[in-house]
Amino acid sequence: MGNEQQKMIEYIVRNVIRKPGTEISETTPLVSSGLIDSLSLVDILFELETITQKRIPAGKVQAKDMDTVEKMFSTSQRVGVPR
Repeated sequence: MGNEQQKMIEYIVRNVIRKPGTEISETTPLVSSGLIDSLSLVDILFELETITQKRIPAGKVQAKDMDTVEKMFSTSQRVGVPR
């Protein structure tokens, strides 16, 4: 796991999930498991843009693309454009 993925995991645990003791990895299902909801995806997308320094068009991203941290970064590589 890269440093960027670790930053995203820390952000999600600290700012989105907010359940003490919750641990996730880069492959933990987040949306499909109910750990995060669709409203949280907007915040996570903004953080992903900050971490990757890429503009990620929201219209090209679906909930399934954000289900795991691994998929988030894959989506960033696929549809993101450098700032």
